[in-house]
Amino acid sequence: MEPVVDTMPIAELLDERRHLLDVAHWMLGSGVIAEHVTDEAYREWYGLSEHQRSRIGAPRVWLTRVVGSISLARLALSDREGGPQGPVRSRGVSDPDLEDDLGALLAGASDTLTPAERAALVLNDVLGSGAGGPVSTVGQAGGGRPGPADTEPSGSARHSLRAGAARPTPPRVQDELVDAVRQACVDEDADRLADLLDPDAVAFYDGGGKVRTLTRPVVGGPRVARSLLTLLARHPRTTLHTRPVNGRTGLVAHYDGQVAAVVCLEMAGSRVVQVWAVLNPDKLRSWNRPRA
Repeated sequence: MEPVVDTMPIAELLDERRHLLDVAHWMLGSGVIAEHVTDEAYREWYGLSEHQRSRIGAPRVWLTRVVGSISLARLALSDREGGPQGPVRSRGVSDPDLEDDLGALLAGASDTLTPAERAALVLNDVLGSGAGGPVSTVGQAGGGRPGPADTEPSGSARHSLRAGAARPTPPRVQDELVDAVRQACVDEDADRLADLLDPDAVAFYDGGGKVRTLTRPVVGGPRVARSLLTLLARHPRTTLHTRPVNGRTGLVAHYDGQVAAVVCLEMAGSRVVQVWAVLNPDKLRSWNRPRA
C-alpha cells in the first residue's frame, strides 16, 4: 500500500513546535516574538514544493536552522535600529539537549557579546548552520507565503457527505461508532479501524500551517485508518477520549494535559465517511482555557 506521507504522532508534532519556540525564545527573549518566528519558519516549510520537502532528511533540524536564521535577522535589524543590547535570555528551555548545548555556550560566552553575536554562536556551534545550508528560502519571495490553504473536499468526500445526508445515523449509533473508533485507535488495531470507515472515507488534517502535518486529504478507508493511528499513536503522555464536539460526539486527544487535537467524524449509516482533525493550536486555545 502507498504510505501516508508526513503523518506524525501528536507527541512528535508538539515536541517539535515546543523545541522551535525554545530556540526562538532563548535567542530573542520574548515568548510572543518566538511564536511569530516559529510560525514564520513553518510558512517557509510549507512554501517549499512537496518534492523539495521530501528531499529534506531531517525536517526538525531544517526548521531549527530556519528559526535561527529568522531570529538572527531580527536581532541584526534591532541592532541597526538601536535596539537594546546585552544578553538575551528566555525563562528556560524544555528540550534537555538544547538546554545542555545552550548551557555550554553560556559558560564560555562573554557578557560583552551583542545579541547578534550570541545568536551567531547558537547557529554555528549548536545548530551547525553554515553558508549554503538549507535555509536559502529565508528572505526570498517564498518566505511570505501563507501556510497550507484550506482544501476543498475531493469528489469522493462530497459523495460521502451526500451519502451521509441520505442515510442519517441515529444519535445512539453515532455514540457507539465514535467509541468503537476510539477503542480501535487505543488498541492500535488498523484492521478494525478500517472496518469502521467507509471504503471511500476522507480525512482532513487542519494544522493551520503551525504544525507539520498533512496538507492534502487522505482518501480511502485503509489509508485514513493508518494516518489516524499514526497521529494518535500510543504515548505515555497522550490520552484519547470521547467528548461533545459541535453538538455531537467526537474525539479529543490530550498531550501533557492539554488538548492537542479535536477529531470530528461524519457518518453514513454505520460507517465513518469523513474525518476532520483540528491540530491548529490557535483553534484549540478555547479548549485549553481554564473553565469558569
